[in-house]
Amino acid sequence: MTHHGRVTVPGVLFAISTRALLAQAVPPKPTPVPTVRATLTPAPENPFFQRSTLPLEAPPFDRIHDSDFQPAIDAGMTQQLAQVEAIANNKSPATLDNTLVALERSGALLHRVQLVFGALAQANTDPALQQVEKEEAPRLAGHEDAIYLNRKLFNRVATLYASRNRLRLDPESRRLVEWYYDRFVHKGARLSDADQAAVRKLNQEESTLSTAFTNKLLADTRAGALVLGDRTRLAGMSEGQIAASALAAKSRGLDGKWVISLQNTTQQPALASLSDRGVRQQLFDASWNRAERGGPDDTRQTIARLAQVRAQKAKLLGYPSYAAWALQDQMAKKPSAVFDFVRNLVPAATSRAREEGVEIQAMIRKDGQSFQLQPWDWNRFAEQVRKERFDIDEAQIRQYFELDNVLRNGVFYAANQLYGLTFKERKDIPVYQPDVRVFQVFDADGSTLGLFYCDYFKRDNKVGGAWMDNFVQQSRLLGTKPVVYNVANFTKPAPGEPALLSPDDVKTMFHEFGHALHGLFASQEYPSLSGTSVARDFVEFPSQFNEHWASDP
Repeated sequence: MTHHGRVTVPGVLFAISTRALLAQAVPPKPTPVPTVRATLTPAPENPFFQRSTLPLEAPPFDRIHDSDFQPAIDAGMTQQLAQVEAIANNKSPATLDNTLVALERSGALLHRVQLVFGALAQANTDPALQQVEKEEAPRLAGHEDAIYLNRKLFNRVATLYASRNRLRLDPESRRLVEWYYDRFVHKGARLSDADQAAVRKLNQEESTLSTAFTNKLLADTRAGALVLGDRTRLAGMSEGQIAASALAAKSRGLDGKWVISLQNTTQQPALASLSDRGVRQQLFDASWNRAERGGPDDTRQTIARLAQVRAQKAKLLGYPSYAAWALQDQMAKKPSAVFDFVRNLVPAATSRAREEGVEIQAMIRKDGQSFQLQPWDWNRFAEQVRKERFDIDEAQIRQYFELDNVLRNGVFYAANQLYGLTFKERKDIPVYQPDVRVFQVFDADGSTLGLFYCDYFKRDNKVGGAWMDNFVQQSRLLGTKPVVYNVANFTKPAPGEPALLSPDDVKTMFHEFGHALHGLFASQEYPSLSGTSVARDFVEFPSQFNEHWASDP
């Protein structure tokens, strides 16, 4: 799962230049300015008010504190809205430079803090950051609306769009014109005043609900971890896995116990090795029922209301459903095309699943047991089928996939052989968590291409899944080079033990680094079009292409 800077992902993202997960909103006409508390007076102690002096403007994590984010976000919104108003009220006729290039230059402070906050809110959150997220989500939504529902600004964009064939633009500049126009229209720039006011309110609620969903899911995923007090109940797991479970328990203050943390999937990795069927069922149920067990972190009402809000918004924007609105910039275009595609896959997929189920049930009987196959049995006995049929034991394979070895002699080696890239670890660049590593990336000619951060181990304060994004976006206009990162949720080993990966983990590393390469190879003029900011239907191509170097020929 990826966030390529706008790629897939679980979690809360911040407005305009990042993945802008936070929906939108705030009051009706005249064009509202979200209430902020910060002034534009730079606070010397707040590192976001100045461009970083670290290599490639990498975030100064050694100087960033939770208390820095909200003042910087609020001041950044105020600053950008002033810049946007100046662009919208410019008396000169609209040109590429005085309208769209000016927009690309606007909001430097806000973008700088958003990129860092978005990363930490997903990969290393805490109660203080979650509170900031809760308060700022609707304000950022309103901020985005204040830009994209600004009629004067849209008129300038529409003028450029209408005359794009006469402007003799280079291909990237023409794309910028089209991108902005489509974005304004998609967000409701052509709606009536009354409908825009309604969209603002729905966007505000959507942003609040999205933030609540993410934080509830994270909390219940932590709470749903399986806690065991008897070591024998972990039978089937390797010594390294058991030690990692003890470490996870210790980190929660549960000395003398073992914790199996939940991954961002229904079928948990430990289900393949646990021999105690009761423990397997407990683990599966904990995963299957997460955030649906009642209490403050149950997400069902949040999801139901979010679906209602999105359906109402889509109708206001002129679409029969939220899916129809969301698919407009994608190849499928219509939900029916998606349903047809999936429907055509179902017969073959279910047929193969039934065949596998018969094979697995036979393996259960061969193992001397008589129970009927259930979801929590599938992974364990499917692995036994593979061992018997192909003489492949994943537990034995893991010893060859030590994380650092995969990174250096797999991921980096492939990038060197394919593209001539080389990598140097930089221990002098500060990080936001001790497990994070930083590498300077050099192009084939020896010049610096960018920086690559990797944060691979699961933590209770990290959103599930795996993704890529930017701390700094590449742009020739802004004079910046890419600073990108990969995040995953691999099991952290006990101290002194190697971090051993499954074949799927290895593929995940290559996949996410494919997105990182996409970001590192960025060479665009405009930040809005840089790196992974491409058509959604293309964004997974570099990552899936890179996966092939982790597979057998």
